Amino acid sequence: MSDAIGAATGWRDYEVLGTGGGEKLERWGSVILLRPDPQVIWRQQSDLSKHKGLCARYVRSNSGGGYWEKYKSYPEEWTVSYRDLKFAVKPMGFKHTGLFPEQSYNWDKMRSLIEGANREIRVLNLFAYTGGATVACAKSGAFVTHVDAARGMVDRAKQNCELSGIAQDRVRYIVDDCSKFVAREIKRGKRYDAVIMDPPSYGRGPGGETWKLEDNVYDLVKLAAQVLSDNPLFFLVNSYTTGLGSLVMRNILELALPKGVTDGYELYLPTAERGIVLPCGNSAIWHGGV
Repeated sequence: MSDAIGAATGWRDYEVLGTGGGEKLERWGSVILLRPDPQVIWRQQSDLSKHKGLCARYVRSNSGGGYWEKYKSYPEEWTVSYRDLKFAVKPMGFKHTGLFPEQSYNWDKMRSLIEGANREIRVLNLFAYTGGATVACAKSGAFVTHVDAARGMVDRAKQNCELSGIAQDRVRYIVDDCSKFVAREIKRGKRYDAVIMDPPSYGRGPGGETWKLEDNVYDLVKLAAQVLSDNPLFFLVNSYTTGLGSLVMRNILELALPKGVTDGYELYLPTAERGIVLPCGNSAIWHGGV
């Protein structure tokens, strides 16, 4: 094992300004938002809702869900950049903005592997959401198959690829159940040099079937391992499930994949508060020793 933590330190258009009381104050370009965060269990050092630049706060409802409480005017949608990548940001339901900034650590790691391979890399991105990893891999020359069950998220991924100047023929967009798509790819004999997956903690399928990450992720990794090519480059899995640590994710890859190098690490974001960093989930990556 090598990495124990992965710091997303390369942002200019994103910053965590403050934390406390179950919330994080963030700057997205020029727009400042206050959102809930389950990892922030410590008390506020100051009243984050009184920040003079605050544009909106996501307020949870007692009946479930929540709503955005607006303080100042801001665009309905705007763009932020990370290095040579561009993404559309928009306050959406369930506190989301359409982007997870901590994943930039994984983007950099995958891009380095792709650019160092000296061959065209075919990537399968499962539970691909709005395409952060898709944009990153395609920008480094990979051909990406982007799979997500939500059509709206796939449409936003297309938008992000366009913003970053990704050629249309570099990404194949699929709206489908990820497990079912992988099973069909196995039958079709399709192979990929890299697999990325960021499965949800919990969910229900269209037939009412229940998905729980702790119960299903190992079998899913084993299934997806069957689409790896004869010369695979990497396999990356990410988890936001509280309690499912980086060593657990690492062990799953170690058991489910061929012999290689496997690292597990906790992602985090630096903050403007002295000595405070914000934990943001866990990742593990397997690669073939390159």
